Amino acid sequence: MMIRVKELEKSLDFYVRIMGMTILRKNEYPEGKFTNVFIGYGPENKTTTIELTNNWDTSEPYDKGDAYGHIAFNVENLTEAMEYLKSEGVKIKSEAKKMNHGKRILGFIFDPDGYVIELNEPLNV
Repeated sequence: MMIRVKELEKSLDFYVRIMGMTILRKNEYPEGKFTNVFIGYGPENKTTTIELTNNWDTSEPYDKGDAYGHIAFNVENLTEAMEYLKSEGVKIKSEAKKMNHGKRILGFIFDPDGYVIELNEPLNV
């Protein structure tokens, strides 16, 4: 998945420091005036990654469009995760609660660019 971010350092602070991801690689393209940073929880060849693209000359927030839904992450303890995120100043969209029409516990937050992120606890099957 690739998302465009307005302020790369703010996004990296969110995804790396707060969400615990690792920068896997960073490429700058001066001729194209953009930077790509690939982040994830493990090696690119073994886990899913997110590509953050920062267009250097973008000054306005990106339009998310109506096709984008959200990014989803599993967390071991959603209540603890939400408390931690609040303490870091992360904007909460929806507190942890049982999902509508299902059994999973979900919470939703916003990243610095306003992208919605779902956090959920794995079902114990």
